[in-house]
Parts: sequence; C-alpha cells; structure tokens
Amino acid sequence: MVQTNTVMFGWNRAIPGREGMAAELFAHTVNYYTQLKSSGQLESWEPVFLNRHGGDLNGFFLLKGTHEQLDTIMSSDEWVDLTMRAEQYLQGVGVITGYSGSVIPELMNRWTKTIPSQR
Repeated sequence: MVQTNTVMFGWNRAIPGREGMAAELFAHTVNYYTQLKSSGQLESWEPVFLNRHGGDLNGFFLLKGTHEQLDTIMSSDEWVDLTMRAEQYLQGVGVITGYSGSVIPELMNRWTKTIPSQR
C-alpha cells in the first residue's frame, strides 16, 4: 500500500488588516517546523513563495515525512491550533496531503496499468 508522505499547507494572502498577525504566525510556524525537524518528528520542510500568477495560491509550506509522522503531526493540538489561527489571518488556507520521492515510480506504474488500450 502506498501512503502519503507529503503535506502542503498553502495560503493565498493575508486578510487585510491582519498582516502583522499573519507575519507573527509565519514566524511561529517556522519555529514549530524547525523543532519538529530537530526532534526527528519530521523529515524535512520548506517554505515556498510563488511569483504572481493570477491564481489563489501564493505560498505554502511543504512538509515531508513518513505517513505516520505526518498523521501524528496533523492530529496534534499544536497543528490544529496553528491551522485555526491561519484561517483567522489568511485567505485561502488549505492543507493537502500527497506523494513524493520514492513512492512516485510505484504510483506511475499503477497509473499506467489503468490506461485503456488504444485499439
């Protein structure tokens, strides 16, 4: 069974008037993810800011770990509180689980098996 090993915590932009709170939350989140990585509870993470593109996703944190690590993190009180605060300060907050790294070849192999023949 292939399990998710990536979480994308994305946002659009700060709610007008709450930019300072959003900046404080960003700093708090960076510290939180740094602690998780340092303690071995998370394999890696990185912030990504996107260039202007007319869409509603302008940045995200990409977290990588085992399915169990990510499930534990997303079930924690700190994570729940962090996401609730994000919804108060940011527009378009979303959390998406996904696949990366070594599981991709297996997923592609499984996907190609589902392609109907072109007869």
